[in-house]
Amino acid sequence: MKHYITQDPWNIVEEGFHRDFNEITESVMSLGNGRLGGRGSFEEKFTGKTLQGNYVAGVYYPDKTRVGWWKNGYPEYFAKVLNAANWIGIDIDIEYETLDLNQCEVRDFRRVLNMQEGYLERSFIAVLKSGKELKVNSKRFCSIVDDESGAIRYAVKPLNFEAKITITPYIDGDIRNRDANYDETFWDEVRKETAYGEAYIELRTRKTGFHVATGMCVDIEQDGVKVDFQSQPIKYEKYVANRITLDCRKGQETVIYKYGVNLSSLNYDSDTIIKDAHLYIQRITRKGFDKMLFEQRQAWADKWKTNDIIIEGDIAAQQGIRFNIFQLNQTYTGEDERLNIGPKGFTGEKYGGSTYWDTEAYCLPFYLSTADQKVAKNLLVYRYKQLGKAIENAKKLGFRAGAALYPMVTMNGEECHNEWEITFEEIHRNGAIAYAIYDYVRYTGDERYLVDYGLEVLIAISRFWSQRVNWSKSKEQYVMLGVTGPNEYENNVNNNWYTNYLAAWTLRYTVEAVGKVKALDAEKYAELIDRIHFREEKELATARQIIDKMYLPSDEKLGVFLQQEGFLDKDLMPVSDIPKGQRPINQHWSWDRILRSCFIKQADVLQGLYFFENEFDTDTLRRNFEFYEPMTVHESSLSPCVHSIQASKLGMKEKAYEMYLRTARLDLDDYNNDTEDGCHITSMAGTWLAVVKGFGGLRIEGENGADHRVVLNPFCPDNWQSLAFKIRFRGALLQVTATQQDVTVQNFSEQPVTIKLHSKEVTIKAESQKTVSLKA
Repeated sequence: MKHYITQDPWNIVEEGFHRDFNEITESVMSLGNGRLGGRGSFEEKFTGKTLQGNYVAGVYYPDKTRVGWWKNGYPEYFAKVLNAANWIGIDIDIEYETLDLNQCEVRDFRRVLNMQEGYLERSFIAVLKSGKELKVNSKRFCSIVDDESGAIRYAVKPLNFEAKITITPYIDGDIRNRDANYDETFWDEVRKETAYGEAYIELRTRKTGFHVATGMCVDIEQDGVKVDFQSQPIKYEKYVANRITLDCRKGQETVIYKYGVNLSSLNYDSDTIIKDAHLYIQRITRKGFDKMLFEQRQAWADKWKTNDIIIEGDIAAQQGIRFNIFQLNQTYTGEDERLNIGPKGFTGEKYGGSTYWDTEAYCLPFYLSTADQKVAKNLLVYRYKQLGKAIENAKKLGFRAGAALYPMVTMNGEECHNEWEITFEEIHRNGAIAYAIYDYVRYTGDERYLVDYGLEVLIAISRFWSQRVNWSKSKEQYVMLGVTGPNEYENNVNNNWYTNYLAAWTLRYTVEAVGKVKALDAEKYAELIDRIHFREEKELATARQIIDKMYLPSDEKLGVFLQQEGFLDKDLMPVSDIPKGQRPINQHWSWDRILRSCFIKQADVLQGLYFFENEFDTDTLRRNFEFYEPMTVHESSLSPCVHSIQASKLGMKEKAYEMYLRTARLDLDDYNNDTEDGCHITSMAGTWLAVVKGFGGLRIEGENGADHRVVLNPFCPDNWQSLAFKIRFRGALLQVTATQQDVTVQNFSEQPVTIKLHSKEVTIKAESQKTVSLKA
């Protein structure tokens, strides 16, 4: 772990320049607004360790799959969100010396990500080889108000000299993805333009044909007065710039304001996209930097009103949770149902920026509780609109009759993961999507979603499960062979408990949903079953038979569910027995050794018990937790949060806090030595879950839509003075504040709300609060 980030409640602070950790810091200090974003790289030239990354949501490239041995059913490509044109660049030259922090002495360096107001600021003094000292301050943000733009204030001040300083703001489209297969390049130039203080370039992706127009406009001030400068236009292949030379006096501050836009053909006609970029630039430059920043602060203030979690008494934990919430809100806003949440967001290129099952299993609950209902709904509609592709994916693997297998990794609905043990076997992702529909309907009460979208998806997924199982004569039960569970350190196993349980549950929920939709809208139901050729009586009979006779491996002596058949044949030992210096095992052991070991990458059986804890008694939950957690290495970022939630449920406060802190500060402390590749955005939602579902004990209880209500069992870890968070639930906004002594629930709504608080039914009147003592 690395501990060079200063702990602060609202800021991520790097004091002093840590060259060796620069790519880690770039990841942590990334900016975004749901439409575009980029890493916390420098504006000026830097020849040291860096990944200059700027990304436009929804724009991707089908990079040709790289595998050793091709198998039928493999995807042709791995989809990648592309490193797009670098719009932040500002080169600074002082009488033939280029400002480059890798080539000069750096003093008083400070880089700060202000999470409260949504901007990145950096200041330093550079001592050039000539002895010239230049003070620099930069501030930039990706606007969440004008969400296809960003703005930079870049100020330079000579401290011991006066000279001509050449400023070259540019857009560089000659970039690559670091993880490109076969060293492919992804962009072709379409056109470019330069003008007085402006420049534009339009690029087109190869194969997919997306157009992106990137534009910039520059204003300059000296001593607070706007400068009427002369600029030399520069054009190279995939590169446009303006070169500006100014006389700068000792002690005089020169401020460069650079405004940038990234417009994609997802939202604009490619024939007019350059013109649209002109108009967009004109609009934001009329506002100016200060007004844009003011609007940014106001917009972030509005988000924090409902999203913030306040922890008193533990700055490390407070910084961690705010960092996670901040990055989630930068990555996805829910404004566009065509977009989703990549595991790295706008912070890096690993995992291609594609959609995984992380969205449904981890991210959806965050948006259900913190955002308008349409945000979570759009995440589900994203999958509904890709149902046709999911059916095609299943057909490629030999399934029939409208069965759907949603992809493990996707951009447009096609599977694009290229490892057979995941592409073909990690099929539990199908169940996570079904569970997300259940989670959404239960939380929001929007049963109409089942009518309009949900049931069609559930039937297609259930058709897949009905064909994926087979009847075992020896067991006289249905079994599921050749799968990979959430624990990817086990491949090609038979009867993974979680996958089998999730499949049977999905079939059960589909049977219930059929009855519900028939009752809600018989006409719409009749239209649906006719369109998808649903043979109700036969298909439901098959589903019920599988539900009743699904094989779920367990061991009566230990009283635990078995991760898969044969798990007890392993040499069972705790993680504490792994020799020192051999963790993480995925960086030290052969894959063969990992597969034969008992060690678990992430929650597997415990993932199922997290989803369905209300179907098991507390003793069962405890036995399984105490059996599996000691063998779990938590080498997936998604693992600690599930264990933290379950430890909280079981009253294991110290373990819950340990797991929470690990997930909350995973990237800030570079816990797994991989933050330089980008932050773990989807697991950040798990951090929120660890607080709200773990320490807060949030659950939804009830059988029917109208009967569902909030359940809360909050507590504070022993070293916290208090914990406060807000949740939205069916039009109500509640704030929960827990101390070591009591819990206060405040209702900001105009109607009373009845909840269950520590097993007691409590009604909180409109716009009032109620306090309950935690002392017996």
